[in-house]
Amino acid sequence: MSLCPCGSQQAFADCCQPIISNPQNAHRPEQLMRSRYTAHCIKNVDYVVATYHPSCHAEQHRQAIAESVNSLWLKLDVVDASEVIGHEGYVHFIARYLDNGTCYFLEERSRFLFENGQWYYIDGEYPATPTPPQKIGRNDSCPCESGKKFKKCCSIRH
Repeated sequence: MSLCPCGSQQAFADCCQPIISNPQNAHRPEQLMRSRYTAHCIKNVDYVVATYHPSCHAEQHRQAIAESVNSLWLKLDVVDASEVIGHEGYVHFIARYLDNGTCYFLEERSRFLFENGQWYYIDGEYPATPTPPQKIGRNDSCPCESGKKFKKCCSIRH
């Protein structure tokens, strides 16, 4: 059994895979957000583009989205997945990714809209004071929080 990259501790086949196969399988904003993170992990640019709200015109930004997807995504922490009010919901998360030996922290309170039987990502708010990037050495603890040294963990995937 392969665990889902979203950190749910569920099998990928039971968690994000059905949603990536059909975004209408996401019944809550948190499910869509987790599946979008997982799509970054498995390098599925098409899914990330398709789950932006149509008003975002994501297809025009496909190259920038592809660059984001091609980072090494390490860990997702859902801070808060608030209740849905009407056709709008929010998810506050922190995602860690690695780029050129530096760990970056993407923290966002994402806004999702439900239209035509599907949740879509529309935009997000970032903290006033973002977490600064951290240079990772081979013998440092891995930023994915596995408890292993970086050289024995995520550096192998990089």
